[in-house]
Amino acid sequence: MWALARRYIRRKPNHLGSIFSNQNMNSLHQNQPILTAGASLDQAQAAMVLIHGRGASAEGILSLAAELDHKGFVYLAPQAAEQTWYPYPFMTPIEQNEPWLSSALDAIASVLDRQFANGIPVERTILLGFSQGACLALEYAARNARRYGGVAGLSGGLIGPPGTPRDHPGSLAGTPVFLGCGDPDPHIPRQSVLESERVFKRLDGDVTTRFYPGLGHAVNKDEVDFVRRMMKGLIGEKDSLNG
Repeated sequence: MWALARRYIRRKPNHLGSIFSNQNMNSLHQNQPILTAGASLDQAQAAMVLIHGRGASAEGILSLAAELDHKGFVYLAPQAAEQTWYPYPFMTPIEQNEPWLSSALDAIASVLDRQFANGIPVERTILLGFSQGACLALEYAARNARRYGGVAGLSGGLIGPPGTPRDHPGSLAGTPVFLGCGDPDPHIPRQSVLESERVFKRLDGDVTTRFYPGLGHAVNKDEVDFVRRMMKGLIGEKDSLNG
């Protein structure tokens, strides 16, 4: 296991439903801070949106930028209200995680709109999330299929129970999609990752799936190295993603 991953991985119990229950959708994840690192928005050549997990923070996952350390990238990390994007486990029926889930998806869209206004299109943007953040990143990309710079789901899967309809329109048009997960992972069933793989392949993603025996619920160096190569595909030397 890669010890550096511990800096941006934390979890809390699923106890936030009552906290959010009296809020309307507009006051959930909207108007939360978006932290940045790396190049300035007006100077960056590409962007990465980093989405934190349950009980963690934008500041925590933004520390991953120091490990990736690729010049020309701006890193943007939105913060979830109460450190949680939606209150119940990701395989809960989707309607039970509303309206928090829709608000979370809108928060990602707002980040993409912000960088687009500064001249960085989605084709030069990588969506990366860990744990609950990985589930959210994958769900956003599947529901809004188009060419991205890349999509990386680290210890996550598409949201909803088995059998959830996933006949989303659009095409990822060859977007590199990376799915990495411990084997086993105490929070992410292997079948959920494999179902996500099938969906992204159907959406024309260039999908790489890797399971790591003994990793548990964490991130390792191989995953970070893969993301670095994904970044080089947008800026710099064109390394093979499977090299």
